[in-house]
Amino acid sequence: MQTSRLPGHPASYRLARMTRLIAILVLALGLGACGFHLRSALTLPPDLGPVRVVAKDPYSPLAESLAVALEQAGATPAPEDAEADVATLRVHLEKWGSTPISVDQFGRAQEYTLRYAVVFSLDKADGTNVVPEQTVELARDYVSVPTRSTGTEGERELLAREMQKEMTASILRRIDAASRAPQPVGMPVAPPPSPTDEMIPAEPVADPIPEPAATP
Repeated sequence: MQTSRLPGHPASYRLARMTRLIAILVLALGLGACGFHLRSALTLPPDLGPVRVVAKDPYSPLAESLAVALEQAGATPAPEDAEADVATLRVHLEKWGSTPISVDQFGRAQEYTLRYAVVFSLDKADGTNVVPEQTVELARDYVSVPTRSTGTEGERELLAREMQKEMTASILRRIDAASRAPQPVGMPVAPPPSPTDEMIPAEPVADPIPEPAATP
């Protein structure tokens, strides 16, 4: 019987898990449609130049996805060995994290929040900054059945792949927004301050000198 496969879990719990699986599949279909829309409407700077995607992990699925999406949007891919006179979409950091948010009657974690954070920036071939270094964060919940670790890993991997697709779409939307924003002539975008920079405290304002009282 189906109930014997998930001992200790009520029917409502199994129904919730099935609902989440269906939601993940719906998300995948939605992201596919969203990706098509981005490819047809994404705006890139006209003088961007050939683009390369650089990540710490040379086999990063996100970097590969971004490279394909940019090429489909009309960008010219830079040669693999090119380092000068090319625009650079740099993935500075990719970080995953999983946090338990609920437990079963035995104290075992059964639901988690999967978090995905990426720090990126985009520079033109002439070195002008298009998108300052910034962070995109995503979070999704998934169900983990303690007695069925194999199925749980499959669900988590599926969710991670869909989050990578959503991350690609989010980064492209930020590039599109930065490309559409008008920039003052002769005023390049200043890079963000370094996190290590110390804030210089403002000088205290001296108390005003009181006026002498009027002599009666």
